[in-house]
Amino acid sequence: MGLVNAIVSRSAISTAQRVVVKIGSSSLTGADGHLDLAALRALVDVLAARRASGGQVVLVTSGAVAAGLGPLRLPARPRDVATMQAAASVGQGQLVARYTEAFAAHGLPVGQILLTAEDTVRRLRYRNAQRALERLIALGVVPVINENDAVTTDELRFGDNDRLAALVSHLVRADAMVLLTDVDGLHDGPPSRPGSQRIPYVGSLDDVAGVEVTARGSSVGTGGMVTKLESVRIATGAGIPVVLTRAGNAAAALAGEDVGTFFATTGKRSSARRLWIAHAALTHGRLHLDDGAVRAVLGGRASLLPAGITGVDGDFEAGDPVELVAPDGRVVARGLVAFGAGEIPALLGRSTFALREELGEGYDREVVHRDDLVLETSLPSR
Repeated sequence: MGLVNAIVSRSAISTAQRVVVKIGSSSLTGADGHLDLAALRALVDVLAARRASGGQVVLVTSGAVAAGLGPLRLPARPRDVATMQAAASVGQGQLVARYTEAFAAHGLPVGQILLTAEDTVRRLRYRNAQRALERLIALGVVPVINENDAVTTDELRFGDNDRLAALVSHLVRADAMVLLTDVDGLHDGPPSRPGSQRIPYVGSLDDVAGVEVTARGSSVGTGGMVTKLESVRIATGAGIPVVLTRAGNAAAALAGEDVGTFFATTGKRSSARRLWIAHAALTHGRLHLDDGAVRAVLGGRASLLPAGITGVDGDFEAGDPVELVAPDGRVVARGLVAFGAGEIPALLGRSTFALREELGEGYDREVVHRDDLVLETSLPSR
């Protein structure tokens, strides 16, 4: 890619009206586990300047668990869930208090939002989250978002705030996303390896498929480059450009300067619900389809009807995400199911007309509506 085009691409960051900025734990805490207040205030100064120039900012922040290590006199990030949750509970209060103070110095109010994956896969919950975020932004508030580590279990985690940032970016229809970490971008090898070079521009993640990114993140964080690239894939696939760089480069990144790695968009925006189904949902079961149902679903225009289902696995309720499986075992789609697992066996292979005649209205509807379906090509690799 030519230099001129690279510069034009980065201008998408500098001109973005609404930006989601994510900062990791390692960029907000010192070696002793306490919050690095200077680093936090430096970030807030940058975000406040963006607001002063007319832009909108949503902050996704890690650091709650790390911030709780010092007050609880813990030498390192806890390994057991209960202690981790306790650290998050103590640390989250400190974290949001410091953000409130720092933004208040610029005359900006802060609104805290703690999310779990469950808040995004339930239709009512994600609509509530979307409505709350939009209202906060409209009122001039800076939303400060974190995963609700104090109550979240492994089964309901986003996995890392990098991924949460991408989902929030789509939810608020952000124009750009900036991931701030402790390295200056994606490199063509481990940054610690002599001769490793920063990659300034990535047109598609396929272009860097061979890059070694298996190293884990810092001792106070949960992510690494793998989770950041998954976040990039979600965002760019939804039409949102991304810059990945170190926290000290935040101002330069937002200004569109040549820092970190710029990731170009690879897809177009889809509905928020479809993105949640594809990337936020943990499936609770499987529906096995016959060949005709598979063809109908993959055609992209048909809902899944009872007549096309041959079997059901799992324990789920109406509204839960499930996988749709072809006769050969291949997952062809994911969707939100309209019936509980206990109701579906009585519906298998039967037409909606027959179900209405025997069971009454309410049983003659789709098992998974097409608006709640995401095809296999849009699903994350797992």
